[in-house]
Amino acid sequence: MKLQQLRYIWEVAHHDLNVSATAQSLYTSQPGISKQIRLLEDELGVEVFARSGKHLTRITPAGESILKTAGEILRKVESIKQVAQEFSNEKKGSLSIATTHTQARYALPKVIQTFIERYPDVSLHMHQGTPMQISEMAADGTVDFAIATEALELFSDLIMMPCYRWNRCVIVPKDHPLTQVSELKLEDVAKFPIVTYVFGFTGRSKLDEAFIDKGLAPKVVFTAADADVIKTYVRLGLGIGIVAKMAFDNDIDNDLVALDASHLFDSSVTKIGFRRGTFLRGFMYDFIEEFAPHLNKDIVSEAFNRHSRTELDELFSHMELPTY
Repeated sequence: MKLQQLRYIWEVAHHDLNVSATAQSLYTSQPGISKQIRLLEDELGVEVFARSGKHLTRITPAGESILKTAGEILRKVESIKQVAQEFSNEKKGSLSIATTHTQARYALPKVIQTFIERYPDVSLHMHQGTPMQISEMAADGTVDFAIATEALELFSDLIMMPCYRWNRCVIVPKDHPLTQVSELKLEDVAKFPIVTYVFGFTGRSKLDEAFIDKGLAPKVVFTAADADVIKTYVRLGLGIGIVAKMAFDNDIDNDLVALDASHLFDSSVTKIGFRRGTFLRGFMYDFIEEFAPHLNKDIVSEAFNRHSRTELDELFSHMELPTY
């Protein structure tokens, strides 16, 4: 059994069983990958992939177990490389982050700018996706950090740490009737068509819960993953928008009005998560602290030593988070 063979089956499984695409991503040949997979299966005495002719059709039950262990081995190998790099050149390496559009567009730019100035020899890679995709990428080791509000808690292998609380605002055109309301109520909001986030994105669950608790059935006419897209459709008159407060820019969005909705919806908490057992290099600790100053190296190290979700919650239960 060779490490290369484990890499091949792992990559094929994560390229939708497309050997050709896997070969391109690894800069090798398709026949070479197929041969090594067959050699591994012959050695193990089981098939990792089921086949129809020359095509891989699915992962076998044995293959599922083998791939899980292969992933753990490959992550350990990567950790060994990270340890070596930390001692050979502590300011050189790479850092990969998966996050949503809202975080990438509004919460991270200054953090990333500062980080790049401090670590010019660290290549930074950002992946955007749904909260579920983001969590999966961190859980399977595709990225180092996941930053999101939803879905992270579904993955028990992730150590999740709270970064900040954030509230929402209702955005409307300047001549909209809601601008004349002295104190905005949920019933007022429910009277109008709503444009907001796709379910599962950017704290959308808190929004739905608020309406349900009041016995209201809002008319959500359009959803998007991108706050800038939501604002575009508010400008077109499709409805009123409900977005993260941080996504409203007084200068850029001066044709719209943002109405405070922090009293209408519970605040949400954005978290940063990474796979348990990950070796964090010095610049990774610095990135976390730059993004969330209360998460210093000592706190993050302590989080590593907490073995359950309950223990992690206890660690952060009395921590006061910044609110936006």
